[in-house]
Amino acid sequence: MTYTINRAVAPPAFCGDWDGPAWAQANTLEIAHFHPKSSDHRPRTRAKMLYDDLGLYVLFRVADRFVRALQTEHQSHVYRDSCVEFFVQPKPGGYFNIEFNCIGTMLLYYMADPPRGPDGKLQGHRILPPEELATIRVGHSLQDELREEIAEPVDWWLEYFIPNALLERYAGPLDPPAQRRWRGNFYKCGDDTSHPHWASWAPIERLDFHQPDHFAPLTFEVG
Repeated sequence: MTYTINRAVAPPAFCGDWDGPAWAQANTLEIAHFHPKSSDHRPRTRAKMLYDDLGLYVLFRVADRFVRALQTEHQSHVYRDSCVEFFVQPKPGGYFNIEFNCIGTMLLYYMADPPRGPDGKLQGHRILPPEELATIRVGHSLQDELREEIAEPVDWWLEYFIPNALLERYAGPLDPPAQRRWRGNFYKCGDDTSHPHWASWAPIERLDFHQPDHFAPLTFEVG
């Protein structure tokens, strides 16, 4: 499987406009490979990407239930909440895990490859500081902390822009779009919700999103 990132004709408006002028041209992917340990809650989760000369745009759209969000400080454990994630490896070696809960709280590390040591624990990762997280623009439809789950069906979206300058600070200079051979994966999870679930775009084997050997190709439209 491969996902092609189209060039943006105009910057998105960060209002979750899935079929609007900016996003209508973007390809859609489905995060539909659920790990067997998931509950019977299988939320439909889709994502789109665009790029321009400044960086990457990512849009998630989720048809969800049992939605919660307790994490309100960046670099906290957002995967425990209703969460969407994009892991991207611009070059062989390290990769970024970009994770957001449904109210826009962010976790972003630059991971070593392989990400885990012999004891199974994460190792060699670099936690991005607040001043670098501040360069990422984020929009989201759910605004407030959700200590009480939303049990009924709810659609939510999350949209963000990550600048090339931030990626290059850790991965080194990026190739021109025609020469890029990126890899990545997309995820949906909710570890501590009443109906936990773990889904991916590209299939994974064990219940661990940090499997760069299972990333799939990301190509860039040129022209």
